[in-house]
Amino acid sequence: MFSNLFSVFIARRLSTSSKLPNISKINSRYKKSAILQAQNALTEYLHGTSCLPYVYAEHISKNSPLSLASLIAKVDFSAVAFSKNFKKFLRYHPINEFEFFFESIGIDYNDISGLLPSNKFFFSEDRTLLDAAGALSEFGFPWNELGKLYMENSSIFRSSAGELKSKLSEFKKYGFCNVHLVGICLAFPYTLSGGCEVCAESEALLNFLKLVFLDFELALSVEGNMNSWHEVCRKIRVFYDLSGDKERLVELVGRNKNIFLEHDEEVLIQKVEYFCRFGVNNEEVVALLLQSPELLSLNLDKPVINIMKLLEYSGLETENLKDVNQKYDHVLGTNKIANLPQVMRALDLHEWFFNKIKDGNHQLLMKYIASYPDEDRAEEYRSGLEMIHVSRTPNHTMSKLNLLHNWGFGENASIFDLLAHLHGTSIELKERFDCLLSLGIGYSKLCKMVRMTPKILNQNVQTLEQKVNFLCQGVGCSLEYLHTYPGYLLFGLENRIKPRYRFHTWLAEKGLCTKDYSIASLVATSEKAFLARVYKMHPAAPKHWFEQFRV
Repeated sequence: MFSNLFSVFIARRLSTSSKLPNISKINSRYKKSAILQAQNALTEYLHGTSCLPYVYAEHISKNSPLSLASLIAKVDFSAVAFSKNFKKFLRYHPINEFEFFFESIGIDYNDISGLLPSNKFFFSEDRTLLDAAGALSEFGFPWNELGKLYMENSSIFRSSAGELKSKLSEFKKYGFCNVHLVGICLAFPYTLSGGCEVCAESEALLNFLKLVFLDFELALSVEGNMNSWHEVCRKIRVFYDLSGDKERLVELVGRNKNIFLEHDEEVLIQKVEYFCRFGVNNEEVVALLLQSPELLSLNLDKPVINIMKLLEYSGLETENLKDVNQKYDHVLGTNKIANLPQVMRALDLHEWFFNKIKDGNHQLLMKYIASYPDEDRAEEYRSGLEMIHVSRTPNHTMSKLNLLHNWGFGENASIFDLLAHLHGTSIELKERFDCLLSLGIGYSKLCKMVRMTPKILNQNVQTLEQKVNFLCQGVGCSLEYLHTYPGYLLFGLENRIKPRYRFHTWLAEKGLCTKDYSIASLVATSEKAFLARVYKMHPAAPKHWFEQFRV
């Protein structure tokens, strides 16, 4: 039975990537037998030749199907003598034992090459990894899931077997058994790092989990197997990593235990990420979702909402509605509810809206969707979509359009004018937008800048960084200047901005220029007008410009 599943697994994995080994030369009727023979031969090789404990050798051979398939592909196949041929191959072609080890503990085959120790091929050269894995396996960790620990914190496998055993023994003093601790450590791998001492971070976590599982009796609702504990602990970690106030979190988790029993981890992650996109404090998101579990059922996939209707429904005052209508036409219209956090950030109303939901109005979104379940998109917008679908590059253009909506730009007619000026892929445009955000430009301000001067996103990240840094550090302007004049970012830094600014500074130092020109006036003025201006300051100034400053 096992050999059958093993061969099916190999076939499935081999069909998913051209980088993986191919054993198609073996007739299908012999593949199961060949795999089983190779597996037994590898176990014998690791145990007999490499002197691994038999149980370790068996773990490695049973859980490294793709590395094994790579060996099988190199051996001449014979239905009668394959086992003999395979053993002979191993005698004369020693394998990289670490490659098989890494795959056997559950690490993706395509990631292994980057993890292999340099100039080491055999466990006899370094048994640290193997001994650590053995200690963990003896405690109860599934061998083929140890990769979860390694990929998150490889330092665990630099600890000695004795250090790991000592630490796990200390963990049991918190009232957990082996099964519980395996689930906990797989969900929180950092608990096992740092030698045999229990660090303060691990101690805080274990005390937290002791209160949640034992004092608040969550453990009574968790099945007594490692997988169930691992699953629940991973769900708890979704909130644990976000929260700084662990005392409050204990109370919230303990009194809302059903959240971790009834909802999938993916749902929790999706909703946490969604509400975090409102740009509010993480603690507030944690408290909102744990106190209002009904929000976990919010459907983010399909509903389309009308932004002005939602603002009215949410109680935005009339004067503020007028302000939104006048200043944020690029956000208005319809949009997917999945983009609502960015919509509110683009309107600079994210904190206001989040507080509306947080302060007792948890059902606001669900009630709105129930009241307006099927919002119609504007006719002009639908016409624009039809034109995209019949264009030469519909997928490329739709990808950019969806990105704009994801940023908070509305489904309205004006978005197609904006789209026409944006060049590059959606990935490139996102990198440029994120770059400007990371430099300190406010979200709502940046959306307005893009609406005003979309071509600012047609430059690479490095160029944008250099121009913003020169504006702030070289010229001494604040980022506020870009809010009113984003066109600054369109001019060349080395052949326009820097030489003109430095020439202006030189003229001022020489007393030839007494007027303080803005950077916009310096860079946006045409070459002819610029020369006419400096000529009025001094007839010889243009000659000096060409000889000393102009690139």
